[in-house]
Amino acid sequence: MSWTADLTERVVKAIPGGYAAGGPVASEPMAWAAVCLAERGRVREARLAGDWLAKTQARDGSVGVTGQEPTPAWPTGLAMLAWRSVEAVLHKAVYQDNIRRAADWALAAEGRTVERKRQIGHDTTIVGWSWAADTHSWLEPTAFFVKALTRIGYGDHPRVQDGVRLLVDRLLPAGGANYGNTIVLGQELLAHVQPTGIALWALAETPAQSPLIEKAIEFLDASVSADTTTASLSYAVLGLTAQGRRPAAADAWLHAACDRELSRATNLYKLALLANASPASTT
Repeated sequence: MSWTADLTERVVKAIPGGYAAGGPVASEPMAWAAVCLAERGRVREARLAGDWLAKTQARDGSVGVTGQEPTPAWPTGLAMLAWRSVEAVLHKAVYQDNIRRAADWALAAEGRTVERKRQIGHDTTIVGWSWAADTHSWLEPTAFFVKALTRIGYGDHPRVQDGVRLLVDRLLPAGGANYGNTIVLGQELLAHVQPTGIALWALAETPAQSPLIEKAIEFLDASVSADTTTASLSYAVLGLTAQGRRPAAADAWLHAACDRELSRATNLYKLALLANASPASTT
């Protein structure tokens, strides 16, 4: 059995799961599991993950972080992506109502804006999505919603277009991105691998054009290696692959990361991310 096939089986066995072995079942890991299993033809298991997300969905359309925690609801974007992935292999709109209600909620959910200040480098007036209600828009939740809403046909919606503007605005002048701050008190902040990968992954299906995107690709290409931790490595490979710049050594790095995870008590979150970034997946 190949390491990717073994990884798929490990994802299946880890369902339902979350961020820690034996911990609460969580929406983000379950969504990533649904996506990778759908793309690997494991339809029944992908449907199980998609159904769990559907049962977790609140009446208002949002999906909370766990089955017992309806808020914050930033995983709603990933749930939409999961449902659409499962529908694509089933060739049936089995989650049509779930996707519609989630999209309605997402399009109404807005990160809080504030007036621009000279001490802050990014445009604080662009409306994106936040980690929690009534807080400022940040890069990663905005990326998840931009990706999901684009996939389900809302790419031309003004909210999605604003989300794309926000993602480009939050890219660092020197290359890369972090959680969403660029310059504070005249000091450019450091870039991080994981949010840079997430931003590039989301922007790949949009018409966004900016020299900052190429700088982000260059930062990520120079920063990722066999020593990069599992989640960051997975998102980096997803981002670079989506941009048509998958590193030649990516499969070897992912294989080594998989071996590391399987040598200890790992979790669905890391296994599913690895599976989405590995050769059998094209997300």
